[in-house]
Amino acid sequence: MSKKIWKSGTFIYPIPAVMVSCGDMEKSNIITVAWTGILNTNPAKVYISIRPERYSYNIIKEKGEFVINLTTKKLAFATDWCGVKTGAKVDKFKEMKLTKQKCEFIQAPAIAESPVSIECKVTDIKEMGSHHMFIADVLSIDSDEKYIDENGAFDISKCNLIAYANGGYYELGNKIGKFGYSVQKKKKSTKK
Repeated sequence: MSKKIWKSGTFIYPIPAVMVSCGDMEKSNIITVAWTGILNTNPAKVYISIRPERYSYNIIKEKGEFVINLTTKKLAFATDWCGVKTGAKVDKFKEMKLTKQKCEFIQAPAIAESPVSIECKVTDIKEMGSHHMFIADVLSIDSDEKYIDENGAFDISKCNLIAYANGGYYELGNKIGKFGYSVQKKKKSTKK
């Protein structure tokens, strides 16, 4: 097996395509972000990376908070549109007919149509080069009740979440295993 060698760059795909809402209930914006992820479990920390020239950059820097809204197949068009239009010229909530939802712990609105909205408080900003990384504490995870199963767990398979890979949006597929399934002991059959 041989592999083609390319120049260095960003090629860890797929990654989440999320809509990050910022500002407050009166004046808010949405920015689509693919450079996002988990940094730590305890305390729960996440990050988003944004170019300083983007309209939302200064809003998030000044307010010190944002909401990461997971996106779905149904939200794919709005996700892309909010990533190519600037909030300096358009009201993205209004244009995409998205609903502002009041958050519990921060002033920034969540997107009601998102299955999961994560309320975040900025703790640090790291200048990385083309992007600056906003490191944040997770204050709350707000989930739509229709995605909670009978055991009280979030059922991600019901959401039709999307991911971003190499310039495209992709719907996530079927569950093929769970954490630890490769080492899980097999149950002995009781049939004789």
